Amino acid sequence: MINLMYVVLMAMLALNVSSDVLNGFSLVDKSLQITTKNATEVNQGIYDDFEEQMKANPKKVKEWYDKAQVVRQMSDSLYNLAEELKVLIVRKSDGKDGRVDSIQNREDLEAATSVMLAPGTGRGGELYDGINNYRERIVQMVTDSAQRRIISSNLATEVPTNIRTLGKNWQEYMFESMPTAAAVTLLTKLQSDVRYAEGEVLHGLASNIGVKDIRVNELNAYVIPSAQTVVQGGKFTAQILMAAVDTTNRPTIYIGGKEFKSDRGIYETVCSKTGDFNLVGYIEMMNAQGELVRRNFEQKYTVVAPSATVSADLMNVLYAGYDNPMSVSVPGIAANQLQVSMTGGSLTPQGEGKFIARPTSAGGEAVFSVSAKTEGRVQEMGKFSFRVRKLPDPAAFIAYSDGQGGENRFRGGKLSKQILMNADVLGAAVDDGLLNIPFRVLGFETLFFDRMGNAVPEVSHAAQFTDRQKNMFRSLGKGKRFFIRGIKAIGPDGVERTLDATMEVIIN
Repeated sequence: MINLMYVVLMAMLALNVSSDVLNGFSLVDKSLQITTKNATEVNQGIYDDFEEQMKANPKKVKEWYDKAQVVRQMSDSLYNLAEELKVLIVRKSDGKDGRVDSIQNREDLEAATSVMLAPGTGRGGELYDGINNYRERIVQMVTDSAQRRIISSNLATEVPTNIRTLGKNWQEYMFESMPTAAAVTLLTKLQSDVRYAEGEVLHGLASNIGVKDIRVNELNAYVIPSAQTVVQGGKFTAQILMAAVDTTNRPTIYIGGKEFKSDRGIYETVCSKTGDFNLVGYIEMMNAQGELVRRNFEQKYTVVAPSATVSADLMNVLYAGYDNPMSVSVPGIAANQLQVSMTGGSLTPQGEGKFIARPTSAGGEAVFSVSAKTEGRVQEMGKFSFRVRKLPDPAAFIAYSDGQGGENRFRGGKLSKQILMNADVLGAAVDDGLLNIPFRVLGFETLFFDRMGNAVPEVSHAAQFTDRQKNMFRSLGKGKRFFIRGIKAIGPDGVERTLDATMEVIIN
């Protein structure tokens, strides 16, 4: 009973397929055919360019040419299958003389069903497998993610999930009881989608060898030197090429009117004299049309005497017993090609062109010798002398928090009693803006005055304030003062010293 009702429903649907709807399918089909024809012509143009470039330069083109032929075979196979099915459906509808371009029984609901879904002979499964196989292979050859999504959507074979499609496979959903005109239009759309996908892949393959852009309208000669400043005795090296360079089609280079032989376009000459020099010549190369193109080139370069730069990162002197940061460089020479040594102390590398110099004693000079590796040999670049001095005396201070996690240093003057009571140690350092060198305080003396004006000294044998000194701080009123003197400190150079300066502290 249910099957009988389904047959009656299909018959009623067939009666309701108006001529306007069928005319609409015909219009859409014609539009798709025009789009497909245009895409086919564009694709054929790319194939023709591949053929031309393959003849001109097979070494460069072969990899991409072979891939293009695979794309052509894949695309033609699915396209031709769709065309064959269109012919079968139309002939099933109109007879053996039926033509796809002039369908007579456009409203026929049986032809597509018979050709695509007939038990044992239906071609719908073959088309379904062909589309899936083509889609999976073609999207792997498309690099642009957006184009991949478009192609995958155009060639999708998923069946919508709703009550009307429940239980149907793709071929049943697409062709069951489908009017001949509509079935032919669906297959024409598939052909259009195939040519679109084919074109996207071809454009990508062509871009790898410049098939579409090889006929440039501007070519220039360039000289690319390894360095424009050369040390006397070293080599001037430059690469001469025509932009853009093609490693499979080297140009002919002429320097001073004579042909210069080089597989890679590398020019070298030994620079025995200092001064300014000029490399002049021209390049000749065949373009894509077989025409000889000539471009002149000119490159200036300078040869200088050996030189180096050695600088102390802090100032123009070195401090004995201290880690002095140094920078060493030679123009045109990489830092890892330098060899540096010093007299009167030790020199420790710290990275690219950076060193730590530690002179042994003050009063003399530290001499730095710099050499560089160039063209496989070691060449001396110069010697540099620095005076060696003793570290200057530090300034004493009372360290306290600024309330934001930082540290302030009190060096004398007015100080609040609260800050003083919270302070535990006396510090010392050289921090004059150029140097920032901490010292360790070994001891100091505080000097107070009682009501009678008598001096009351208190001594600490370390950097910490003693309990007696803290008690004296606690007894001081606003406006009272005391002094810190006789400060003994030792620096990173290991030299112990007594500071001449006296710190005055006034309770605020």
